[in-house]
Amino acid sequence: MESFGGSEIVGRERELARIAGVLDAVDSRVGVRAQVLVLTAEPGAGKSTLVDWAAARAAGRGFQVLRARAGEGEEGFGFAGLHQLLRPLLGEADRLSAPQREALLVAFGQQAAAGDRQPDPLLIRYAVLSLLSDAATGRRLLLLVDDAQWLDQGSVEVLAFLARRLDGEAIGVLLAAREEGLPGQFDREFAVLAVTPLDRAAAGLLLDRQPQPPRGRARLRIFEQASGNPLALTELARAVAREPGGAKGADAAESLPLTARLERIFAADLAGLPQRTRQVLLLAAAAGPAQFSEVLRATPDAGDPQVWLPAERAGLVRLESGQARLRHPLVRSAVYQAASFEERRAAHQALAEALVDDPDRHAWHLAAATLGPDEEVAGALAAGAERARRRGGYAAAAATLERAAALTPDANLRARRLLEAATMAMLGGCPQWVGELAVRVCAIAEDPELLAEASMRAGWSLAVTTRHEESLGFLVPVAQSMVERAPQLALGALGTAATPAYNAGSLFYRAELRRIAELVPEQPDEVDRIWLRAGTEPFTDREWALPELRRCVAEAPEDSLAHLAELGAAAWILDETQLAVRLLGQAMDHLHRAPTAGGNAVVAQALALALFDSGAWSAARSTAQEAYRVAVEVGSDNAAVGSPILQGTLLALHGDASGARELIGTAVAGVDLSCSPSLFVRSCHALALAALAEGDHLAAYRQLRAVFSRDFHPAPVHYHASYYYLGDLAAAAVRAGHEDDARAVLEVAVRSLGWLRSARLEVVVNRACALLSGLDQAEQHFRAALADPAGDLWPFERALVRLEFGEWLRRHRRVTEARTELSAALGIFERLDARPWTERAASELRAAGVPTTRTETAGRTADLTPQQLEIARAAAAGLTNREIGAKLLLSPRTVGFHLHKIFPKLGITTRTQLHDALGDAQRAG
Repeated sequence: MESFGGSEIVGRERELARIAGVLDAVDSRVGVRAQVLVLTAEPGAGKSTLVDWAAARAAGRGFQVLRARAGEGEEGFGFAGLHQLLRPLLGEADRLSAPQREALLVAFGQQAAAGDRQPDPLLIRYAVLSLLSDAATGRRLLLLVDDAQWLDQGSVEVLAFLARRLDGEAIGVLLAAREEGLPGQFDREFAVLAVTPLDRAAAGLLLDRQPQPPRGRARLRIFEQASGNPLALTELARAVAREPGGAKGADAAESLPLTARLERIFAADLAGLPQRTRQVLLLAAAAGPAQFSEVLRATPDAGDPQVWLPAERAGLVRLESGQARLRHPLVRSAVYQAASFEERRAAHQALAEALVDDPDRHAWHLAAATLGPDEEVAGALAAGAERARRRGGYAAAAATLERAAALTPDANLRARRLLEAATMAMLGGCPQWVGELAVRVCAIAEDPELLAEASMRAGWSLAVTTRHEESLGFLVPVAQSMVERAPQLALGALGTAATPAYNAGSLFYRAELRRIAELVPEQPDEVDRIWLRAGTEPFTDREWALPELRRCVAEAPEDSLAHLAELGAAAWILDETQLAVRLLGQAMDHLHRAPTAGGNAVVAQALALALFDSGAWSAARSTAQEAYRVAVEVGSDNAAVGSPILQGTLLALHGDASGARELIGTAVAGVDLSCSPSLFVRSCHALALAALAEGDHLAAYRQLRAVFSRDFHPAPVHYHASYYYLGDLAAAAVRAGHEDDARAVLEVAVRSLGWLRSARLEVVVNRACALLSGLDQAEQHFRAALADPAGDLWPFERALVRLEFGEWLRRHRRVTEARTELSAALGIFERLDARPWTERAASELRAAGVPTTRTETAGRTADLTPQQLEIARAAAAGLTNREIGAKLLLSPRTVGFHLHKIFPKLGITTRTQLHDALGDAQRAG
């Protein structure tokens, strides 16, 4: 039990210890995982009390505490929460570089943007990081954000960006939110501590510390109804004290949800307050938190402390530092809901009149005071949305446009404003919101092209999730309906639809998309058609698609993000892996400079897969991690599942089987993989590799066999991805004693693939045939798998062939030849740090009479985190700490901190040794 503010915090020992641990972590700079803590709780659970305790404890230890408390209704004000948090440091903004300072001040509305230029969101985020990093050089910082469920989207994104980059910084972050409203950016990456209900013992202690502790039946009622909620316990105890017969009140509230019961209690307190007190309370509730100055401007009564004293005695407000603050958000809700509409309207009108010099808030309060459609108010909101857009506050612009649409009398204009809101939400990287807005447009719009655009938005929002068929349900009709009216739009819809069609693997939709595409005449821009044909029929259309792909790559403008992404995806599917890495890498460079990171997850995921195939595993891992971070932020479910599967694959290949299974299990939990066969077969392959890493060949075979059906003629579960696991299936089958079953799968697969196979598939198929063939054909297939030099572009798959051919040769007493193949395989496995396969190849070489010693470079670089590896590569290339920081969005001091940790891991002492220490890891990057 902890004393705080003259009272005791009961039953929160676990939470207090974790918060203290954040402060300790800042002192020791142990990294993001320990320096960031997210508290979630139901209303009234005491998270605000814990935040207050953290502030007092940090201040007592010499920290500078920066605080922000979001308010309901502020979601539409771009960067409002961030501005509140950083206000004490804005006097230091002059120390920032000119571009950073301008971006930050424009975002805060304190400086006009130059022309129509919008501040770069990445520049805003880097400005915040630099400002805080500089402040932390002199004094440790603790950032406290309460009621984060009401933070505006722009502030959420910047805080998440910052929280991921605290390595080496003397900064801690404590964020508290209602459990149902935690921003998606914080619910998976950071440590989340649920503030659970108090147990009966702690609840009893809390009741006993009330001025008039309840007893008997009333006490039992409170236990039952409060359900361990501290605020409910104290407020119900207060209610029973007001009405000693309290059973009646308890009975009356019994059927209501907990928050409604609490709001009812707060409303009962209001009834006994003077009229002037109720009026200023309502103004404070309507203005929201941290807006006491607005209340003062709206009524002179707010400046009289005597007006607030009855509310303070009732426990509704706190008077401190010359301001009156509502004690809890539920107080605000209760005050606001207890008022009639006319009373609320009058409060908002008074606030609007007081804020005529702040057009954005003026418009918001006018809107809150408006009962029905009002074009004048809607127009003012739309103008505010345009101002938010110019500042780079896309989410704020979307929220404002959504409210403007609700007040727009004309149905067509209302639909257009909703569509504009969807566009802003898309630029803000919020696909789920985009989908909701698009559906509303479709419900009211009559214009065919407006409906088509809305359906395109809806399809886009679903295309990045695992709801593939729903996405196609929007996109296919758009394509069909626009074939004659707007053929380029139809082709665009088909290109967008190719992605969910690939992930769903549906033969029907693939055929339907191709049927519609044949109706679309040739267009000036044919990139969507290339992606469509490559994505839906990667094997049968390969001969047509490859020359078209190369032609478009040569002709496409280098600054076209859409072209780079689609052509890169087509190249990956057609096994033009090096080209895919180049194109998708260029697309990622564009996205890093774009005003939104909304598309990063999909492109980053595709790039990670191409990097993995090419053998650049360290780069693949860091790119997959980036894809996951962005996917979680924007709701891109497909990448949020697919990226951990790829990371799990890499863990398995490095020998961490249990880590791989844990990561994959967490990623697919609650996901219906039968609707996403592309994810399903990749997860099977990853789990099979984990089993192989542990030598469990039967378990590996079962996982790999699941990527083909159990029919008489086994079919691939996914029409493209399944075939690439034929070699691993055959290898596991041989060791598990299931050769006949695997042969049946292979025979059908070879017939289905035909003979126009890529160099990569030639390696895979010939490897499988060699393992499952008799003595007279095995060597022929092994040599066919190694014949084309292009096969070296997929080093791990090629090394597996060399390993198994070497084993075959050694078993047939051809030891000299075996040594050549085994040595080549060992070199690749060591470079990739595929530890189980390295050990197997080394063991075979020793059996062939060749002593082996494991090289150390791969082992040393494996100890580096992905971010440390990126920093090491950049430093090895000659970049300064400041240049590295600008490239990776880190402060120069954080770069120096990482290098301080990197040197001992690599066994070096100076930067000049980095290039040699990294070895192949430098070239792989």
